[in-house]
Amino acid sequence: MDYKNEIAKQDDLDALKIKAIEHVKNAKDTAWENYNNGINTHLKTVKSIYKALPEGSKTTAIQKLEKDLENYIHPSFTEILSNSKRLQMQIMRFGNQINSDLDLFISNCNQLGAERYNTKLYSDTKYSALNVAVTKAKYGINPKQVNGYKILNNYFDQLLEFKPNIIAFGEDVGHIGDVNQGFAGLQNKYGSERVFDTGIREWTIMGQALGGAMRGLRPIAEIQYVDYMAYAFSLFTDDLATIRYRTAGMQRAPAIIRTRGHRLEGVWHSGSPMGMILTSMKGIYLCVPRNMVQAVGFYNTLLKSDDAGMVVECLNGYRLKEKLPENLLEFTVPLGKPEILQEGTDITVVTYGSCVREAQKGIELLAGFNISVELIDVQTLMPFDLEGLILNSLKKTNRIIFMDEDVPGGASAFMMQEVIEKWNGYKYLDSKPLTISAAPHRPPYGSDGDYFTKPNADDVFYSIMSVMKEVYPNKFASV
Repeated sequence: MDYKNEIAKQDDLDALKIKAIEHVKNAKDTAWENYNNGINTHLKTVKSIYKALPEGSKTTAIQKLEKDLENYIHPSFTEILSNSKRLQMQIMRFGNQINSDLDLFISNCNQLGAERYNTKLYSDTKYSALNVAVTKAKYGINPKQVNGYKILNNYFDQLLEFKPNIIAFGEDVGHIGDVNQGFAGLQNKYGSERVFDTGIREWTIMGQALGGAMRGLRPIAEIQYVDYMAYAFSLFTDDLATIRYRTAGMQRAPAIIRTRGHRLEGVWHSGSPMGMILTSMKGIYLCVPRNMVQAVGFYNTLLKSDDAGMVVECLNGYRLKEKLPENLLEFTVPLGKPEILQEGTDITVVTYGSCVREAQKGIELLAGFNISVELIDVQTLMPFDLEGLILNSLKKTNRIIFMDEDVPGGASAFMMQEVIEKWNGYKYLDSKPLTISAAPHRPPYGSDGDYFTKPNADDVFYSIMSVMKEVYPNKFASV
């Protein structure tokens, strides 16, 4: 080694190569030895279970299973477990007979397999986003009413000032401060190394986010519209979403993806492809705030964690007035906890994002019909309602509608499965659950196209009335 010039000599490189090959070979042998030691232990346990069975209970099928086990040359963990489960199936044929040793072995193996292959998708450290303490937004006596984008602009300004590891980038983020002005003026204030433009290439934007997050930075990487997730799809699903899982928790990339969408009367800028994200990006938390104050709360939560997250801002909410909190850098919004925006007793409406405002308008149209609606904002889709708040609402109302702007079978169907199947909400239904979703295509341009494509207040009114008409057929006119 030429230490003076810090240049390695060829002999040093050759020796390092030999050492690396030997290290890998030893690691492989050690891993194989450890695996086989576990396999042999499992094999001995199952063989002892077969041996302990009364001879009179060993049917032809059980004898064949025992012979198969003996004939394994290099059995895998799965082969041993599957053999034991088939033995359990045969024993179950005798009615109520059980074998406690066999049942315990299968239970332990299922748990071991789940720990090995179905964990580490999200952080399980003390810095998990699910462990972030809730701090509520604080407002003065007469809080300022400002446009939603100014909430974000104030927040990002403070964030860059007090958090030196924050960088923000994306198409148009730097020079013009993003298309909706969340970063307006911040490149001039903090420099082009911290707030900067990228090329029109979503895949490389995500590559920068992944690499920066793995090296200790906290990037806020903007995908200009949620529709454009498709252009970075492989990096999202193959890399960012799986990095913790495929390294058994040894690597992490707590990048934050900032984007916007849902509705604003356009073919390529107004999509809401939540289903695409839900089915392919497990490992990234998905926040769907109804306004910009909520969005800030999610940014704070994610930045206090070591998890990757995506925040989908409402495209039609930047010019809507909101109260400016005093503690922009401190308040948090919890993940996986829906919020009841309006209590009711007749029917539950579950939604998120821009659809919250449409649902509220639809509920207003019901004035005078004596229908009590409980409105719930799910706030996050991943994770989704960790404590069963929506189920408790359904227990009260016995009727439910899921509403969003994704195509049919997308996020509305996901929400229905979570509540009706996972939380056993079907037990409390007195009417068929409904979904209100967008049309099965991209939103066309213009107000008319938006009306006939996206769920609106009229749809909410008529959907609720159709359910209540079934409950009280003589009370309401046909709808």
